[in-house]
Amino acid sequence: MFTLSNILHRIQRIFPFLEEELGPLTDSHKQLVRVLELVCVEKYVSGAFYKTPGRPVADRRALARAFIAKAVCNLPDTRALIDTVKGSSSLRRICGWERVGAIPHEATFSRAFDEFAGTGLAQRLHAALIDAYRKPVLVGHISRDSTAIEAREKPVKKEKAPKKPKHKKGRPRKGEVRPPKEPSRLERQAAGMTLDQMLSELPRKCDVGAKQNSKGNLDYWIGYKLHVDWSDGEIPVSCLLSSASMHDSQAALPLMAITKTRVESLYQLMDAAYDSPIIENAVTSLGHVPIIDRNIRRKSGVIQMNAAQKKRYNERSTAERGNSLLKDCFGGRCVRVRGSQKVMSHLMFGIVALTATQIMRMLL
Repeated sequence: MFTLSNILHRIQRIFPFLEEELGPLTDSHKQLVRVLELVCVEKYVSGAFYKTPGRPVADRRALARAFIAKAVCNLPDTRALIDTVKGSSSLRRICGWERVGAIPHEATFSRAFDEFAGTGLAQRLHAALIDAYRKPVLVGHISRDSTAIEAREKPVKKEKAPKKPKHKKGRPRKGEVRPPKEPSRLERQAAGMTLDQMLSELPRKCDVGAKQNSKGNLDYWIGYKLHVDWSDGEIPVSCLLSSASMHDSQAALPLMAITKTRVESLYQLMDAAYDSPIIENAVTSLGHVPIIDRNIRRKSGVIQMNAAQKKRYNERSTAERGNSLLKDCFGGRCVRVRGSQKVMSHLMFGIVALTATQIMRMLL
């Protein structure tokens, strides 16, 4: 926290000089300066360089700052970002362009974004933020949840599974041999799969998802599903993107494996979608306390939460508020790219801006 205080004081001291040099700064501009100062894009992106022969490549540092500005200002697409940067000299110079003519064309923005998505730049920035400012702090609660991500692309048709041989219900006849039941994805994950194996098996293609809303009705959407582990203060610790149709429980063990390398926590809070003995045993094996809402479809072996657990379970609203913040304020509703890799990169730029903002807000 001492380092954070120094950064905050330095930023507060440079605002008068920035306003003298750039002109009046809006609240969004000041928020962007705080985020960029905390993220330090320059450590992860190289500057402009020259090819031989040919034109100089556009400065990737300025483009990376611009994509963070897009998330901070909650702009819907790249074209709106370019228009906003051209219309604001303060924002343009904060990103790193001294002249309007230095701002690249939209095609250059698209190529740079493709590069950032391929190298996982936003994911690396977020991991560095958590490692620097959250890993030294003991986290009380990890709230795990998913949120629907609507995309502008056609859903991929699922391949039909081969038909299983039919047999009569009930016990098998004497001498009848039935094929063993295939283990579920969650059972395979718990059987000793590594993190890379679990991640490689998760579906990431665009398809149709359905989720029960607060009124008990099913909401359908086309796109993806973002799974996030939230710590106290609406700070996202780890994120995964999957197909919209994938069940939430299948992302629990991979998220758990990523989160345990980034922060140390005491409690893990999950809703009824994660009600499984496998998940509960995995949380217990880490030395954490699982508090999981019970699924009403489980008719046997259901243990209700006591008063203390119910009170602590209310802290899971952190995940609901965090998902709303990402969608309403940091571009989570404005997905204009296609493909899981680019969609994840777009969302992660918003996650980076959200993480830095929430860390700064803890001091402000």
